[in-house]
Amino acid sequence: QVQLVESGGGLAQPGGSLRLSCAASGFNFNHYAMSWARQAPGKGLEWVSGIYRDGSVTYYADSVKGRFTISRDNANNRLYLQMNHLKPEDTALYYCTKSWGLNSKDWGQGTQVTVSS
Repeated sequence: QVQLVESGGGLAQPGGSLRLSCAASGFNFNHYAMSWARQAPGKGLEWVSGIYRDGSVTYYADSVKGRFTISRDNANNRLYLQMNHLKPEDTALYYCTKSWGLNSKDWGQGTQVTVSS
């Protein structure tokens, strides 16, 4: 069964950095594109970033372009999101998902990111 476990969230100051990690199991990780999504309080789900199975193509929402970097380690079934220059509006619950985009039935439990001084 598919398991996606996010970690690395927490409290960061504006301008700070965090690195999210997603440990994947129960499927052939290197066969699938993967994505990060987020949901801020009172808002809908937003596709933040995606990466092809071989890492050759990536997607970033305009809101995070130039600040966030997605990467993957297919040898260890891990997905990452390096988040730099964090802003208060990045505060959200961040999810890892087994998809390119939001059309997925496989989601992690989420990791909370709070950006505040």
